[in-house]
Amino acid sequence: MNKKSIIFFLSLSLCLTRQAGAQEFNARVTVLYNQVKTTIDRKVFQTLQTGLTNFLNNRKWTGETHQQQEKIVCNFLLNLTGVDDQNVYRATLTVQAARPVFNTSYLAPLINYQDNDISFRYVEFQPIEFNENRISGTDPLVSNLTAVFAYYAYIILGLDHDSFSPRGGDPWFQKANNIVNSAPDGRSIAGWKPFDGLRNRYWLAENFLNSRYTLVHDAYYIYYRLGMDKMYENDTEAREQVLNCLSNLNTVASESPNIMALQFFFQGKSDEIIKLFKKASLQDRARATELLQRLDITNAGRYKQELK
Repeated sequence: MNKKSIIFFLSLSLCLTRQAGAQEFNARVTVLYNQVKTTIDRKVFQTLQTGLTNFLNNRKWTGETHQQQEKIVCNFLLNLTGVDDQNVYRATLTVQAARPVFNTSYLAPLINYQDNDISFRYVEFQPIEFNENRISGTDPLVSNLTAVFAYYAYIILGLDHDSFSPRGGDPWFQKANNIVNSAPDGRSIAGWKPFDGLRNRYWLAENFLNSRYTLVHDAYYIYYRLGMDKMYENDTEAREQVLNCLSNLNTVASESPNIMALQFFFQGKSDEIIKLFKKASLQDRARATELLQRLDITNAGRYKQELK
């Protein structure tokens, strides 16, 4: 598919600043600080927001050239939840990205995930830097913020490439995993280790690189390239491909039901999938409902009700 022929429509409720150049992202970063009780001048957080936005949009993440209309639309919401020490903050990070659907003005959700284990040190006008050869830097808490943002930038790149070509995201998932392997380490830093929980940065990168879960990568390609991109041409065949995608994921789930990548796939997609199958045949709706209730337990009731 020629991505240059796609017209973007922003479906993430974002109003993004257009930027020239060949960089990969059209990103919006929002820093929320209402929960933070501090005497620090609140313009510090505006400076942080600007710095992170520039970090994502102005850095060259790949060796590829992207035209303006090819940039990946994404949203990063950094919600500060507390202060641990002077200039050391706790936060959650919501990451959203979308992928254009061929021959339409629609952007299909690619990632919609909240990371609850963010901690970092920040002083106003502190450089927002990331060095892949020295990820931990001189202060792990300072480096942790850009390591997290860089990690999700590579995850987004991996998913986007997977959705356009079979296993196209592998180099970017490896980049994300390299960050995991050299991540900043400290008493208040979490999310990078296997023992930090079952749903964290470590496990997501592990799942995307684990050869046991190659069908997950196939599912992304089938869902977006053979399913969503073909809806305009033949919606019946496109829905059949989405069913094939769900069958692939069901095969993975039957062998490894609790892996993070399965849950990750469905976050933010329930409305879209329901709309896809609303006009399907009774047989296809029944098959979709059966698979979706098994795979996306959080929304099982909605699928049963709305696709009956």
